[in-house]
Amino acid sequence: MPAHKSKSEKRDAARQIRRDPYEVLGVARNSTDQEIKSAYRRMALKYHPDKNANDPEAADMFKEVTFSYNILSDPDKRRQYDTAGFEAVESESQELELDLSSLGAVNTMFAALFSKLGVPIKTTVSATVLEEALNGLVPIRPLILGTPISKKVEKQCAHFYSVTITEEEARSGFVCRVQSSDKSKFKLLYFDRVDNGGLSLALQEDGAKTGKTTSAGMFFLGFPVYRLDQTVNSMTAGKDPDVAFFKKLDGFQQCEITELKAGEHVFAVYGDNFFKCASYTIEALCAAPFVEEKEHLRAVEAQILTKRAELSKFETEYREVLAQFTEMTSRYAQEMQAIDELLQQRNEIHASYTTCPPLKRSKSKSRGSSKEAREESHVREKKSTARERPRKKKWFNIHLKVEKRKAC
Repeated sequence: MPAHKSKSEKRDAARQIRRDPYEVLGVARNSTDQEIKSAYRRMALKYHPDKNANDPEAADMFKEVTFSYNILSDPDKRRQYDTAGFEAVESESQELELDLSSLGAVNTMFAALFSKLGVPIKTTVSATVLEEALNGLVPIRPLILGTPISKKVEKQCAHFYSVTITEEEARSGFVCRVQSSDKSKFKLLYFDRVDNGGLSLALQEDGAKTGKTTSAGMFFLGFPVYRLDQTVNSMTAGKDPDVAFFKKLDGFQQCEITELKAGEHVFAVYGDNFFKCASYTIEALCAAPFVEEKEHLRAVEAQILTKRAELSKFETEYREVLAQFTEMTSRYAQEMQAIDELLQQRNEIHASYTTCPPLKRSKSKSRGSSKEAREESHVREKKSTARERPRKKKWFNIHLKVEKRKAC
């Protein structure tokens, strides 16, 4: 018997040795999203390749932790796993978050190439940056409300900013936005203060292209605000064009934090480019002057949520109609072929009602007749040309008029 295993057998074997994601992250099944995120960051820092060079066990553990977090951090996948286990989760569509600082130069080049070709590659913040923040070793610049700051941040590095807001500003709402005029890749990060004075990553937003601008924003307005993750289900959508439409709003998820308290808050801009620094402008604003914008945002996001629910129902109806259309199209082709065959048989039966031998056209005769026809045509052309040509008068036919001279 051959020792080689098929892909499906290998996949089944991998599924059998998978551990429970809750067990891998060391959290309870009723853990909140924030508890799951904190556990993931703690274990990702512990087993990150930067801190465990040439340790295959730590590398495997890092992959397992990342895989488990990809399931539990997505509400739909978590619900599917809780209901039916790994079988309900499409492992092939899981998107790993890559830390570019842990990749070699060659792998980084491949990642950049795939990203340029449109293949979604989700990256994560460098473990070095997170560890320095956690230990309180990062410089923090002040960011004044309403005063933008423009800088350049190196790849896999971060610029930290602190914003102080009052009670009134906290009640009115707070917005932090980052924009870039070029094709920069960056992340906007928000950190919580921990007991030792360090910073723990709480939120992150990837820069998204809107026209010629790349931007990211965090909105703390006192009511649920949603963000759109463009990479959700992007791999699955590539296999079926219709999926790209019906899964378009699957990444529209509610932010974990809806409002900020009065006091100091720390944000950071992380350079997520593959090879170059990222130019950006960061701005912090109080939402008090933007009353109409707040209400408009609330109304539009409510419409998007309604549309997301409608899409699920519409997809079912669309698939049913599409299946009927495919069936009708196939039947149309079959009926057309059957009709053509019957008409051909009918013509053959009609032609069989005769005692005359079938007409045969002689090739030599046809060649001869065509030759004769050509010669006849040539003669006719000559005669017509001769008739049309005017006759030339010969010299001896010319009539000479001679006047008689008178006698002298």
